[in-house]
Amino acid sequence: MRLVVLGLTLSSSWGNGHATTFRALLRAFAKRGHEVLFLERDKPWYAAHRDMPEPGFCRLEFYQEPEGLRRWRDEIGAADAVMVGSYVPDGVAVGRMAQEMARGVRAFYDIDTPVTLAKLEKGDEEYLSPALIPGYDLYCSFTGGPTLELLMRRYGSPAARALYCSVDAAAYQPVETPRRWDLSYLGTYSPDRQPVLERLLLEPARRAPQLRFAVAGPQYPAGIDWPANVERLEHVPPSEHPAFYSASRYTLNVTRADMVRAGFSPSVRLFEAAACGSPVISDRWDGIGDVLSPGTEILLADGAEDVLPILLDPDDAARDRQAAAARRRILAAHTAEHRAAQLEAMLQAAWHDRTTRHAADERASA
Repeated sequence: MRLVVLGLTLSSSWGNGHATTFRALLRAFAKRGHEVLFLERDKPWYAAHRDMPEPGFCRLEFYQEPEGLRRWRDEIGAADAVMVGSYVPDGVAVGRMAQEMARGVRAFYDIDTPVTLAKLEKGDEEYLSPALIPGYDLYCSFTGGPTLELLMRRYGSPAARALYCSVDAAAYQPVETPRRWDLSYLGTYSPDRQPVLERLLLEPARRAPQLRFAVAGPQYPAGIDWPANVERLEHVPPSEHPAFYSASRYTLNVTRADMVRAGFSPSVRLFEAAACGSPVISDRWDGIGDVLSPGTEILLADGAEDVLPILLDPDDAARDRQAAAARRRILAAHTAEHRAAQLEAMLQAAWHDRTTRHAADERASA
């Protein structure tokens, strides 16, 4: 299968979760014998922080403006499938061009589904418009559950399917390293996540100065009052994620507000931390049990009063049982290999549905 992907970024993991998602998925997809071309808008922010300028598993090319995509018109037209990602700059124009040029399956890969839908409800068409959705044969969504039916019923998607994020199990494994922190969080600053981070990490840090905490990620405002026992790291590259997770007794997961409302929106942080053997404490949202079972594979918390008893519990055996159970679950169902096989099946089904529809239209017009 020849696949062309027009995504936000593959070359830079700085300040976004798209690059690691695409890297894991497309590396596994290529291992299944498929050929991938990734087209990335050449933006200064990512150009200055490229940590994978030459991926070995696919071809990576850059373009300057949407019109620049016409350079790859023949390859887009000859591809078995073309997949446009969320948050692509000028995504509506890019999507329109992709739908016009592609002769194979036209797919949209939404790594931000609840955010996308919230934007559409406000008339914000930053990277997707309602008019484009029916033109995508397949809508791959980071969110499952009722959202899929909404995409098909309200927005006219021919096929909305859950394609959750995943973990590269070869890259994310437990690392033998000293435990530096009792609880850590890895994530770019987001205004709607910050109140939850405040409740679940900063407040516990203030109440338990003898414990050690860490927050890693860029774009945090200068005015945040960080307790003295919270270490700040501006950026942890993907190659150092396993060591970061392994250095924590627990990893915190915090979910964006739109994703909490939609439910069924697991973060890649869940998969990566669990694969590295770090047990996870998370905020609550519908559908989390479809990924990890609360109480045995993941712990849920609403505030400091839930987090502190976990961190102060001296029973490391219980912690280790939780970590082992979560790792088994992730490796059994949520690796990049699982997602690549799912994507392959979805694209094949979309091709079958597309050809069936076209045949029916031709018979009707004959």
